[in-house]
Order: sequence, then C-alpha cells, then structure tokens
Amino acid sequence: MASKPLTPAKIAALSTELPQWTVREGKLHRELRFADFSAAFGFMTRVALAAEALGHHPEWCNVWNRVTINLTTHDTGGLSDLDLALAQQIDGLVS
Repeated sequence: MASKPLTPAKIAALSTELPQWTVREGKLHRELRFADFSAAFGFMTRVALAAEALGHHPEWCNVWNRVTINLTTHDTGGLSDLDLALAQQIDGLVS
C-alpha cells in the first residue's frame, strides 16, 4: 500500500483523533503496560499480524510488561496515513 504524507494540519489534529498517542521527535509514540510479559507479548503478536496485513511495521520495544511503540514512514520522511491507520488498529487491540 502506497503511503501518503500527513499534512501539518492533520498532524496537529492527531491529539484529538488519537488521544493516547503523542508526537515525539516526528513519530507517533505510545507506551503501554500490561499485567505481565505474556499479556504484553500477546498484544505484540496481535499488532504484528495487523502490521503485516497493512504492510507497515512499527518501531517498538518490549521490557517485561511494557511495550513502547513509535510509528513513522521512512519512505515519506515523516508521518503518513499508514501510521494513522496502524495507530487506530493498535488502539482497537488494546484490551
């Protein structure tokens, strides 16, 4: 799927559309905590399947019950509609 860069106005509106996310260093950023490692890893597995289906993959880190996610589109040099779509899917997977 080809990516389309987000406009500055759309980026400014992300805090309303994605209230759990922040824009940090030009990337969509979210930190999550789970009950334990198994819950965090299970969440990451669900995100991996969604990301693969979308053809867009996160920059992320897992330490025990914490998952840190950063989304950016390297092809566009910043945020794109793919980042927005993946963030929305991730929000739908948080249990």
